[in-house]
Amino acid sequence: MAFSGALTLTDLNDFLTPSQACIKPVEQVNEPQEIVEPGAAATEIVIDSRGSYYEVSANGVSTNASSKGTERKLQQAQISLNDCLACSGCITSAESVLITLQSHTEVLNFLDSNPPISTADHKIPVLSIAPQSLASLAASLSSSSGSPVSLRQILRRVRAFSTRILGFEHVYDITFARHIALLEHTQEFFERKNGNGKLPMLASACPGWICYAEKAHSEMLPFIARTKSPQQVMGTLVKSWFGNRWGVQPDQIYHVSVMPCYDKKLEASRQDFYNDLYSTRDVDCVITTGELEIMMRDKGWDLSQTVENEGIPDVDTEIPELLSHPGTSSGSYLHSLINSITASHTSPVDLTIKSIRTSDYEEFILRARDTGEVLFKGAKCYGFRNLQNVVRKVGREAGVQVGRGAAGRLVGIRAKKRGGEDEKGYDYVEVMACPGGCVNGGGQLKPIAQAAGQKEDEEGFTRTWEESGVQMPVPGEDSAMQGAKWGNREWTKEVERVYWHDLPTPPPSPGRHDRDLETPFVCGDRLAAQVKMDLCHPTDGSLDGSWGSIMDEEAETRRRELFRTQYRAVESEVVGLAVKW
Repeated sequence: MAFSGALTLTDLNDFLTPSQACIKPVEQVNEPQEIVEPGAAATEIVIDSRGSYYEVSANGVSTNASSKGTERKLQQAQISLNDCLACSGCITSAESVLITLQSHTEVLNFLDSNPPISTADHKIPVLSIAPQSLASLAASLSSSSGSPVSLRQILRRVRAFSTRILGFEHVYDITFARHIALLEHTQEFFERKNGNGKLPMLASACPGWICYAEKAHSEMLPFIARTKSPQQVMGTLVKSWFGNRWGVQPDQIYHVSVMPCYDKKLEASRQDFYNDLYSTRDVDCVITTGELEIMMRDKGWDLSQTVENEGIPDVDTEIPELLSHPGTSSGSYLHSLINSITASHTSPVDLTIKSIRTSDYEEFILRARDTGEVLFKGAKCYGFRNLQNVVRKVGREAGVQVGRGAAGRLVGIRAKKRGGEDEKGYDYVEVMACPGGCVNGGGQLKPIAQAAGQKEDEEGFTRTWEESGVQMPVPGEDSAMQGAKWGNREWTKEVERVYWHDLPTPPPSPGRHDRDLETPFVCGDRLAAQVKMDLCHPTDGSLDGSWGSIMDEEAETRRRELFRTQYRAVESEVVGLAVKW
């Protein structure tokens, strides 16, 4: 399993020690040297008075064909932010083992060894797939074929492949689970707004952000929402709600999720999502979009081939299908709050959007039209560079120390505007680690490069495109995305466009009289309330049937256990003086 073609995973001990701080491979440009004495080094390192490092050949021969002497000045190692984000070298040893177990090979091994349905040991295999993964598959197929393909068509074809070829019994998209996550997310925000928790509330759906906060910014943990991500809500639905309907225990279901992000493997492996009673996880295995595509290719499945009824909505499905939540392609967490606040306000409101630097960092301010009062201030923050700026801003506004070394400081008052008047701090921030959001996740399919013979990626590193799940076109042939390369803005926009299919990007909020957009959400709200009643078992049967209705204490406790989680600061045990070089 490869996290990045630019980096090599080596020793994954608990945190990187200073001697292991860089696992980025260095290109070997020296020609092989003849070793006169077995075990002796061919070169040695010399440090001059200015602290520069030189490689000196032990036998007096130049170590570089282009160098004129027997010394070669060594360049300082350069680690970019992209290298750091793709590294995953700061995960713990236990986490690395769990990630290794979460691969498409493990899925195939389970399906091959799963006993027949007629036996008692048979487990029901269930596959759930993220809409961002569907968009990546659709964009890749559309760009290679030239014909647009919708998310529903891709879902039908993935379902056909998974059930007919792999042997899955149920295949769902996770948009209904996201719908429940948004409802619970909104509920938690208003709880915090009423004093039960800290503001600003930071989104919790991105496992890369959670991992970063737990290990580098533990002071941010009280601000992070406790609501589970859609993947883990889907795990609760599959193992608990569906399990009850099917008459089986959680350990009799094998749940696989397809995600646009490798960090989702880490999320599924968290101890909080493990059922001690039945010794099973909510999500047994996570594979990326690229791994699913590899499975299709290995099994000889052509995703471009149509299947029956692929363009017709499935009205008999157990849960609503492909709910499109207006806002962003990363889950619309910020916009769901804006819509809720707008709906709860009696007088008209105005929403202003301001880009701070790029479209990855935008501020949203909701004001009452008649008084100009700021009702809500939020931000959308994608990418670690923007994320670090937001962390510092939140720290200043909340009066907590953020950062390490010279970057950390304690500020006990609100930040000031240039004019000197108090500035309202953020109420909420939608945080995602990947630039461009989830449609640009590291596990997504790679776009078609301009030339099939191109061997390097955006950062200049050698990459075998076929091993990364990319089928290169023949040079000279027309393509919808000629010139696109992995992770660039043009390809992200293309996946974003496919994600919203026929809707504007981003689409407007559904109108009060727009029945075509309203109906799926009404159905989703009704079924979500039923899920809450089925799983939480409230004693009061006279509830209004909405997700936000307050139940008795025991039922509310069960709801928090089912749909919320917790975070823990992870402290590094590395002591610089104890490092063995």
